[in-house]
Amino acid sequence: MGQKLAYLLVKSSVIVALAMLSMLSTPKPAHAHEVLPTVADIEAREGAVLLTLRLNAEALLAGIDLDGLDNTETAPNAAEYDRLRALTPAQLEAQISANWGMMMAGLSLTLDGTAAPLSLLGAAVDPQADLSLPRVSQLRLTAPMPQGTTAMALHWPKGFGDLVLRQQGVEPAYTGYITGGQTSPAIALAGLGAPASGAAVFFSYIPVGFDHILPKGMDHILFVLGLFFLSTRLSMLLWQISAFTLAHTVTLALGALGWVSVPGSIVEPLIAASIVFVAVENITSRGLSPWRPAVVFGFGLLHGLGFASVLGDFGLPEAQFIPALIGFNIGVEIGQLTVVALAFLLVVAAQRVDLGRMVSSVAGWGYVAGALVFLAASVAQAMGQGAWMPDAVFLWGAAGLMILCMLSVFFVDQLDSYRRFVAVPASVFIGAVGAFWVVERLFL
Repeated sequence: MGQKLAYLLVKSSVIVALAMLSMLSTPKPAHAHEVLPTVADIEAREGAVLLTLRLNAEALLAGIDLDGLDNTETAPNAAEYDRLRALTPAQLEAQISANWGMMMAGLSLTLDGTAAPLSLLGAAVDPQADLSLPRVSQLRLTAPMPQGTTAMALHWPKGFGDLVLRQQGVEPAYTGYITGGQTSPAIALAGLGAPASGAAVFFSYIPVGFDHILPKGMDHILFVLGLFFLSTRLSMLLWQISAFTLAHTVTLALGALGWVSVPGSIVEPLIAASIVFVAVENITSRGLSPWRPAVVFGFGLLHGLGFASVLGDFGLPEAQFIPALIGFNIGVEIGQLTVVALAFLLVVAAQRVDLGRMVSSVAGWGYVAGALVFLAASVAQAMGQGAWMPDAVFLWGAAGLMILCMLSVFFVDQLDSYRRFVAVPASVFIGAVGAFWVVERLFL
């Protein structure tokens, strides 16, 4: 009775959220602190290469590291970013023109392997009356191109976030997705020639899908972890993962084709609500309820729309749409399975102790050591000594999970210690984060 009541309460809260969203006359605008990828158009013309960048100039002028960042409010230089945001377009254009060399330090262009110096043609800032919205600035750069040049490559500096690079003026043209610190492949000035094979496109989109889960898809990671913590039984996890995979595959395809389009102001809060739902049901239910796979399927449809929005940043090649879509989806699946595998590796000893298949003291001191290692790694990263390590949020999360597992094995004499000390507390945390995101995405 209590489980059914909890389910109805959560279900009602989701319906209320939908009703509130449906009453909005206009979609909720993006937040000024949201980090958007830079879009670059590159073209060879009349003895020169023209590079046009549409980017967040305030973030780069403030020296904010955009790699893996989704909101500048959490950046160390957020105050300087806000100061630059308050400038008029003319004032910001003057700042860009005076400091563009410093702002774009590390950006480089090579022509047939030889460095080509870039110079600024001009800067323009989109008029922005509402400072709550993201503001886009445009930089036009050029470099002289020797006669007979056949290929070019662009290096995108570390800390600059994601870049969508599009070749212009030729067909078929190169389009690529590059992260901070990467260099594009050599781009033929005459175009790609023969279109890329289906296999080449397929494999090139797998890392794009994986990257959207690890490390950037924190909401999707928490949802998958919510599925994982329901029960240690593999059959329960497979039912849920199968329903989730099938659902988000459907809406990912429909969204990428443009047949279904739902504003992010609706999708994103509901994705957060899905995290709350699975977390609450983990706490109130000890097994797979009859409605859980159907509910997970429904939430999977929402997550698929979220995945589809990522493809909107750089698009899918029309000639190889199906291989690209399948590659992206497989990358997403590999990312999800990696999350589950890593979580399993962290908790497997606690599960075995709970089942009486492992000595508690061995597992307990192993978890103590693991927690100390992850905590030390997070401190090292905070001090700038661990740039190669995962983001701090993953290190702190792993350390917290180690501590919960340590409590589980040290108190194994209590009935169902893994559920009491690991699954339920982890689900409480996941639900709390999801609830915060619901409020943030609806009202902040």
